[in-house]
Amino acid sequence: MVILFAFLLSLWAPAHPIHISVTEIEFDEKEKELEIVMRIFADDLETSIRKARNEPELDLLHPPTNTTTDELAKEYILKRFQVTLGDKVQRLNYLGSEFDGEALVFYIQVSQVKNFKAVTIMNSVILETYDDQSNIVHVTVSGKTKSLRLMRNNPSGTLTFDK
Repeated sequence: MVILFAFLLSLWAPAHPIHISVTEIEFDEKEKELEIVMRIFADDLETSIRKARNEPELDLLHPPTNTTTDELAKEYILKRFQVTLGDKVQRLNYLGSEFDGEALVFYIQVSQVKNFKAVTIMNSVILETYDDQSNIVHVTVSGKTKSLRLMRNNPSGTLTFDK
């Protein structure tokens, strides 16, 4: 009976009980650029884009005519993700995305990066949709990694690196 109850309960549970995105940022000193890889559960992203666009029937896998999944995601993400070095907001170059299982993986780049001591990340992706959403950010500079957990009540944070 317990096994049957657990099985039935699992049918009612959401596809994944945790709402999280993970962003990895690495400073490539040779190329003088930040290489950014962001992973987001596709269903959470779709729900958030639906709300943002007020299109309850939107399907990221089969977007409306004259648009692509990549265009929809790019528009959404670039409004909610920002990198600031020192006191200067950086221009993000959206390179593209790909599906990886239940997640979408996004590739973003910041070019012509000069040495920096502080980086501020603002990541409010999906925070408007789920109260428990966490956006984990790992930043690696010169082989040293520091991390942030960004949530609805604190969508941005600053990390400092000694040179």
